[in-house]
Amino acid sequence: MAERAQPLIRLWPGVGAALLVAALTLGTLAAVALRAEGWAGLTGSDWAAVRFTLLQALLSAAISTALAVPVARALARRRFAGRAALITILGAPFILPVIVAVFGLLAVFGRNGLVSHLFETVGLPQIQIYGLHGVVLAHVFFNLPLATRLILQGWSSIPAERFRLAGSLGFTTGDVARVLERPMLKATVPGAFMVIFLICTTSFAVALALGGGPKATTVELAIYQAFRFEFDLASAALLGLLQFAICAVAAAVAMWVQVPEVGGAGLDRTVERWDARGIALRWLDAGLILSAALFLLVPLGMVALDGVRGLPRLPASVGSAAARSVVVALCAAGLTVVLSLALSFAIAAMRGTLAKRMLEGVGYLAISASPLVVGTGLFILIYPYVDPVSIALPITALVNALMSLPFALRILVPAVAQVDRQFGQLADSLSLLGWARIRHLYLPRLRGPVGFAAGLAAALSMGDLGVVALFADPQAATLPLQMYRLMAAYQTEAAAAAGLLLLALSLALFWLFDRGGRINADG
Repeated sequence: MAERAQPLIRLWPGVGAALLVAALTLGTLAAVALRAEGWAGLTGSDWAAVRFTLLQALLSAAISTALAVPVARALARRRFAGRAALITILGAPFILPVIVAVFGLLAVFGRNGLVSHLFETVGLPQIQIYGLHGVVLAHVFFNLPLATRLILQGWSSIPAERFRLAGSLGFTTGDVARVLERPMLKATVPGAFMVIFLICTTSFAVALALGGGPKATTVELAIYQAFRFEFDLASAALLGLLQFAICAVAAAVAMWVQVPEVGGAGLDRTVERWDARGIALRWLDAGLILSAALFLLVPLGMVALDGVRGLPRLPASVGSAAARSVVVALCAAGLTVVLSLALSFAIAAMRGTLAKRMLEGVGYLAISASPLVVGTGLFILIYPYVDPVSIALPITALVNALMSLPFALRILVPAVAQVDRQFGQLADSLSLLGWARIRHLYLPRLRGPVGFAAGLAAALSMGDLGVVALFADPQAATLPLQMYRLMAAYQTEAAAAAGLLLLALSLALFWLFDRGGRINADG
């Protein structure tokens, strides 16, 4: 009896979560579709936005992966003090608030930035960061670390014994690249490229801050403009459908190009690279690692430096905006954990492989649904009944939780499956059901993954500048929106201080959740 009851107890909350996710993605898409007036409604500027979206995503993904290959290779074949810390820092831009990173890039590459001042001293013109090149630069800043981490995993998957064999056979650097590294790169680079391409197709905050007018407008930004400035729901709906189609195709291709793990079995020995002992290669790798580190750390350092100087000019409105952002982030993190745990438990309880994949696929629907598309659909649905501005913050928290759900599932689904494999039969034999099973079996062993997922969701929500830009009342802005308004008003010192506060809060929330999940974690 317990064996039959247990899957049902664990299944229904997951089914409810799946229905909610489907309603927020496919339901809002249907609402958007009903307001669309046919593809003939797309104007020339709309198609220009589509072309720019695809162009900047292609360039950003290509440049990020092309630069990541030599950086990952340098990290893979060198051991030095601080290497582990540097690799950890490579994950920071993923949780970094976009608007903060944009401010840091402006401080380095903008008209009054470090590079422009350096160019002036040697008689060169200032850098023009706004437009296509600025958007691509920002995306490379965000995605070069991600591509490096993904490709570095490929190098780590090559057993040390193969490099030892290559050394004993007298392989040169070119031989190692041809026999060991290029096959690995063929397996890992396409997947990294498509993941970055997918991320860049949903660009909003970067295009909003660095776009150069009509010629540098993404589809996401066009939705925002049609909705916020023209209140043209039909045009916003049509663009929303187009954006969903672009993201769905990109997501499908990204999953299609994923390749099983490369490499092979080994004894987990430390890799020794006899092929890379030359002094020229050592200097080359050192230069690549140093350049990548400076590219990532200098903008963040400028945010911190300018932010400290601007603290006295911080307006009082920033404090209330920060409080709203923290509340929204905590709500989004809590909802993300509840939805992801419910789906993870249901996936683990299902017997058939196809059913597991279908339920998990519903959880990943948010990858194809951009925040502005979901926000537009929610506006269309609730506008006849409720003033959307009055519930802007709850909607923002809900959409942020939905956008974080795929990442949380990637963390929790394998963790729940592992607990079930190790202790599931024992728990069934003891008739450990319902809340007792969650409390005594799952939570002690899932504290680490749950903390990491919650921290990631909270950090991503803290830096969000998407749905809140559609609905927010001027008196109820979140911290990223308030920072953008300060930048738009040329209050750069106050904006820098707000950016420093936003960065500190985002990292603090991530650290608190992640650290709290690992303290005294059992299992």
